[in-house]
Amino acid sequence: MSKMVAPTNTSVWVDTQRCKACDICVDACPAGVLSMQQEATSTLGAMISVITPEACIGCNECELSCPDFAIFVADRKEFKFAKLTDESKARQEAIINNKFRLPTDYKGSN
Repeated sequence: MSKMVAPTNTSVWVDTQRCKACDICVDACPAGVLSMQQEATSTLGAMISVITPEACIGCNECELSCPDFAIFVADRKEFKFAKLTDESKARQEAIINNKFRLPTDYKGSN
Protein backbone atom coordinates (compact mmCIF):
# COMPACT_ATOMS: atom_id res chain seq x y z
CA MET A 1 0.00 0.00 0.00
CA SER A 2 1.41 3.39 -0.91
CA LYS A 3 1.79 6.21 1.58
CA MET A 4 -0.97 8.86 1.56
CA VAL A 5 0.49 12.16 0.39
CA ALA A 6 -1.01 15.31 1.87
CA PRO A 7 -2.24 18.06 -0.42
CA THR A 8 0.13 21.03 -0.28
CA ASN A 9 -0.25 23.22 2.83
CA THR A 10 -3.21 21.21 4.14
CA SER A 11 -3.44 20.01 7.71
CA VAL A 12 -6.49 17.77 7.37
CA TRP A 13 -8.50 16.51 4.41
CA VAL A 14 -11.40 14.16 3.68
CA ASP A 15 -11.95 11.49 1.05
CA THR A 16 -15.64 12.23 0.43
CA GLN A 17 -15.96 9.06 -1.65
CA ARG A 18 -15.35 7.00 1.50
CA CYS A 19 -17.08 9.27 4.04
CA LYS A 20 -20.56 8.22 5.11
CA ALA A 21 -21.23 11.44 7.04
CA CYS A 22 -21.50 9.75 10.43
CA ASP A 23 -20.12 12.91 12.19
CA ILE A 24 -17.93 10.87 14.58
CA CYS A 25 -14.84 12.85 13.54
CA VAL A 26 -16.64 16.16 14.14
CA ASP A 27 -17.42 15.06 17.68
CA ALA A 28 -13.82 13.88 18.23
CA CYS A 29 -12.12 17.11 17.06
CA PRO A 30 -11.22 19.27 20.09
CA ALA A 31 -10.37 22.32 17.96
CA GLY A 32 -13.59 22.86 15.98
CA VAL A 33 -11.87 22.25 12.66
CA LEU A 34 -14.61 20.01 11.25
CA SER A 35 -18.33 20.55 10.72
CA MET A 36 -21.15 18.90 8.86
CA GLN A 37 -22.39 20.89 5.88
CA GLN A 38 -25.61 20.46 3.93
CA GLU A 39 -24.99 18.33 0.86
CA ALA A 40 -27.94 17.30 -1.31
CA THR A 41 -26.06 14.47 -3.02
CA SER A 42 -25.19 12.76 0.27
CA THR A 43 -27.41 9.93 1.51
CA LEU A 44 -27.85 11.68 4.87
CA GLY A 45 -28.15 15.15 3.36
CA ALA A 46 -24.85 16.33 4.84
CA MET A 47 -21.13 15.87 4.34
CA ILE A 48 -18.07 16.56 6.46
CA SER A 49 -16.32 19.84 5.80
CA VAL A 50 -12.97 21.19 6.98
CA ILE A 51 -14.05 24.67 8.05
CA THR A 52 -10.96 25.98 9.86
CA PRO A 53 -7.89 24.02 8.73
CA GLU A 54 -5.59 26.65 10.25
CA ALA A 55 -6.90 25.70 13.72
CA CYS A 56 -5.92 22.01 13.38
CA ILE A 57 -3.69 20.92 16.27
CA GLY A 58 -2.62 17.66 14.63
CA CYS A 59 -3.99 15.45 17.40
CA ASN A 60 -5.20 12.83 14.89
CA GLU A 61 -8.42 12.22 16.87
CA CYS A 62 -10.54 12.64 13.73
CA GLU A 63 -8.42 10.24 11.71
CA LEU A 64 -8.28 7.66 14.48
CA SER A 65 -12.03 7.78 15.14
CA CYS A 66 -13.16 7.50 11.50
CA PRO A 67 -14.70 4.05 10.93
CA ASP A 68 -14.31 4.41 7.16
CA PHE A 69 -10.70 5.64 7.04
CA ALA A 70 -11.93 8.69 5.13
CA ILE A 71 -10.14 11.49 6.98
CA PHE A 72 -6.42 12.18 7.04
CA VAL A 73 -4.14 14.43 9.05
CA ALA A 74 -0.78 15.65 7.75
CA ASP A 75 2.43 14.27 9.22
CA ARG A 76 3.92 16.38 12.02
CA LYS A 77 7.27 16.25 10.23
CA GLU A 78 5.75 17.91 7.18
CA PHE A 79 3.27 20.40 8.65
CA LYS A 80 3.30 22.93 11.49
CA PHE A 81 0.08 22.69 13.48
CA ALA A 82 -1.70 25.29 15.62
CA LYS A 83 -2.03 25.29 19.40
CA LEU A 84 -5.39 24.53 21.01
CA THR A 85 -6.96 27.87 21.97
CA ASP A 86 -10.01 28.90 23.96
CA GLU A 87 -11.49 30.21 20.71
CA SER A 88 -11.12 26.76 19.11
CA LYS A 89 -12.68 25.08 22.14
CA ALA A 90 -15.64 27.50 22.01
CA ARG A 91 -16.14 26.86 18.28
CA GLN A 92 -16.13 23.08 18.91
CA GLU A 93 -18.70 23.46 21.69
CA ALA A 94 -20.94 25.54 19.39
CA ILE A 95 -20.67 22.91 16.65
CA ILE A 96 -21.57 20.04 18.98
CA ASN A 97 -24.45 21.97 20.53
CA ASN A 98 -25.82 22.64 17.02
CA LYS A 99 -26.02 18.97 16.00
CA PHE A 100 -22.47 18.86 14.61
CA ARG A 101 -22.88 21.88 12.32
CA LEU A 102 -21.32 25.30 12.70
CA PRO A 103 -24.21 27.64 13.62
CA THR A 104 -25.01 30.05 10.79
CA ASP A 105 -25.03 32.91 13.29
CA TYR A 106 -21.73 31.93 14.92
CA LYS A 107 -19.81 35.12 15.74
CA GLY A 108 -16.46 33.56 16.65
CA SER A 109 -13.46 33.62 14.37
CA ASN A 110 -13.62 31.14 11.49
